[in-house]
Amino acid sequence: MAAVAVATRWWLLLMLSAAELGVAPAPQPPNILLLLMDDMGWGDLGVYGEPSRETPNLDRMAAEGMLFPNFYTANPLCSPSRAALLTGRLPIRSGFYTTNGHARNAYTPQEIVGGIPDSELLLPALLKGAGYASKIVGKWHLGHRPQFHPLKHGFDEWFGSPNCHFGPYDNKARPNIPMYRDQEMVGRFYEEFPINLKTGEANLTQIYLQEALEFIQRQQAAHRPFFLYWAVDATHAPVYASKPFLGTSQRGRYGDAIRELDDSIGRILRLLRDLGIAENTFVFFTSDNGGSNGPFLCGKQTTFEGGMREPAIAWWPGHIPAGQVSHQLGSIMDLFTTSLSLAGLEPPRDRAIDGLDLLPAMLQGRLTDRPIFYYRGNTLMAVTLGQYKAHFWTWTNSWEEFKQGIDFCPGQNVSGVTTHSQEEHTKLPLIFHLGRDPGERFPLSIASIEYLDALRRITPVVQQHQEALVPGQPQLNVCNRAVMNWAPPGCEKLGKCLTPPESVPEKCSWPH
Repeated sequence: MAAVAVATRWWLLLMLSAAELGVAPAPQPPNILLLLMDDMGWGDLGVYGEPSRETPNLDRMAAEGMLFPNFYTANPLCSPSRAALLTGRLPIRSGFYTTNGHARNAYTPQEIVGGIPDSELLLPALLKGAGYASKIVGKWHLGHRPQFHPLKHGFDEWFGSPNCHFGPYDNKARPNIPMYRDQEMVGRFYEEFPINLKTGEANLTQIYLQEALEFIQRQQAAHRPFFLYWAVDATHAPVYASKPFLGTSQRGRYGDAIRELDDSIGRILRLLRDLGIAENTFVFFTSDNGGSNGPFLCGKQTTFEGGMREPAIAWWPGHIPAGQVSHQLGSIMDLFTTSLSLAGLEPPRDRAIDGLDLLPAMLQGRLTDRPIFYYRGNTLMAVTLGQYKAHFWTWTNSWEEFKQGIDFCPGQNVSGVTTHSQEEHTKLPLIFHLGRDPGERFPLSIASIEYLDALRRITPVVQQHQEALVPGQPQLNVCNRAVMNWAPPGCEKLGKCLTPPESVPEKCSWPH
């Protein structure tokens, strides 16, 4: 593995240099803590202008670190964006898409057959080459079958679930979703881990917080660098919060959940300070796809700015200058490449890596010109280059869904832009200047010099990307109800495994 070899040489050179000079060995690489929210939007943080100002810890994190107002996910849906974060690659490269329909979003519910392929190299597996201990806390969403679980792909520890907290289900046609500690199933949502749908009360965020705090303390005591991926899901519907936070927000239950997450992040950062390891811990906060969109158009499931632009904060006291704003176009895939750089590793050279190393932007203020590609399923919907965004396809959701009350652009309608049929613009893209028009309401006139100049810049970038693109084998095409996790906790010991109902494989028909 190229990255491991580079790391070994890097550490060996450091140790030899230290020995020759008669000095103590070089300090260990920084700890890495990635805080990934679920469906939390750009407009949810006070530092981005949310009027209730109910995120004091995240706002302080931004004041002590660096804010990225132009940071993007790689897909407007959970599973593909998480695959992109951990592989540094667009979801279409790793197979996290479906070909069951043009431009269809897809994810990994518990009847899906696919998941993250063994051929993909995930961040925790690569970080082992620099001696990191790794843990995921919360939602995995890269495949629920055992061969796809986190410990099969580089993580040392896991506490959480392979899916989101949907349910409760009847445990006859569909089982409630399992929770795991490492390889052992320890319960299910709504059973051993209750969620009160009427009140919104659940203690899951507090459990996830304690898992994070304990892991940090344990690794600090062992003097071992750690990678912690804190992937909590309280802000994904059905939204939940613990009792002390319920009813405390001006924004309802969703705000209650955000206030608890903000409080938890404050406690995590406080622990890093108390342990004296804040200056040796790189922390990055972001979300997996759009939620509350602030000034932007539409939300989750769409490739408009509200579905793809995410809140993002980098925090590394003593290294990242406090109170800074970077206008670097960033991507969730950059967390893969940046984390490897922090560890002294190089990205794998045997595959295309889409992530950019953000350290020059964070430490030196250097900006790198790069495109942001907006995919929906297997379709390139749009691209941003500099201040210009070109849409090649527009689509919110189908008329049938919209008439049923499913609306990804509530209260927003831009004629010819927020379309309920798939509209192609590949020959004459809709182009917006995001600096003047972040809400994507006023496309440039195709007769203007500005439009032609932007198109001349964007066209070769898109052509080069599409000509070089090699899609992975699609993982999200086939469903089979027989592969749902039916085993109750401890069934291996008791020998009492449930038998799922008769089922035949079927093609998944994704509505979005």
